[in-house]
Amino acid sequence: MKTQKIYLEHANITVKNLQRSIHFFQTAFPHFKIRTKGNETREWVHLGDDNTYIAINQFDGENILERENYDDLGINHIGFVVEDVDLIAKQLLDTGYKRDYPRQEEKFRTREYFADDDGNEFEFVQYLSDKIEERNYND
Repeated sequence: MKTQKIYLEHANITVKNLQRSIHFFQTAFPHFKIRTKGNETREWVHLGDDNTYIAINQFDGENILERENYDDLGINHIGFVVEDVDLIAKQLLDTGYKRDYPRQEEKFRTREYFADDDGNEFEFVQYLSDKIEERNYND
């Protein structure tokens, strides 16, 4: 069987306030730009770089599901591999965002978790090894 190179092209989320969500992602990833946008039935943007993006939709309804923890159905968080997790955390903390979960310092990776204004959780992970078996290691 031929192995294919794969990567996550995009995640698609719906938020209460599109501009606040754009602010969150551009704080974490200052190089993210609006790739395209629309306003057919609701306002939306594709925010990212040449390889990956977040499709962000403006919520226009009334039924908001407030998730409490990982016991509920749905996406628990979206993870990004980053080169400098300390820089991402500093940018978010300096802008007023709070950690959603304590910093995780492990043998082969460091992880930070932050939530946007809608409570969507994002993991930022910096791998400390190029070896796949070490990256996938769990204590």
